[in-house]
Amino acid sequence: MNYYISDMHFFHKNVTKEGNNFDNRPFNSLAEMHEYMKEKWNSKITNGDTVYILGDIAMRGTNEELIALVAQLKGRKILVKGNHDDVSDLRYKNLFEEICAYKEVTDHIGQEAYKLVLSHYPILMWNGQHRGTIHLYGHTHNTPEDTFFQECLRQFNLNNIQNSVKCPELARAYNVGCMMPYMNYEPRTLQEIINKQ
Repeated sequence: MNYYISDMHFFHKNVTKEGNNFDNRPFNSLAEMHEYMKEKWNSKITNGDTVYILGDIAMRGTNEELIALVAQLKGRKILVKGNHDDVSDLRYKNLFEEICAYKEVTDHIGQEAYKLVLSHYPILMWNGQHRGTIHLYGHTHNTPEDTFFQECLRQFNLNNIQNSVKCPELARAYNVGCMMPYMNYEPRTLQEIINKQ
């Protein structure tokens, strides 16, 4: 099974009530957030699953702390690097099956195949967007920037419909930041992301 998540920001005090909590996360401390997210992850993911982490797995913390935490997360982990990801430590780098800046994959819901474009950053025009390819991204958290990006897509799709542009599919992009209500701080399958959005 494939799963997707982004922007966990482990060791970033300002995503909890210990700091300025800019994400409005429900955690009083980093320790509470780490334990909650680790428990949610490991109760769902098996070592046979693949988890695509679309950037910003961590923000701060010593290499030893970060390595110890990420090593406890089950599954084959593929990191699509974000702006806060530092993989210069070989011990940390070895925790991932692959590290890249951008990735195209195929996933399935039942018997139906879906092409996906994976990036930490939202992309306004991505490969195959008119042919049903779905874009999964992070970076914008639950902010006005994400609302603006989604509004651009809505206007883009509306324009195509009103002008009878021959696009077989509407453009679909989903923010898989862990703080999004439909993500609830755990990796999600493509079906869960589409159904909960």
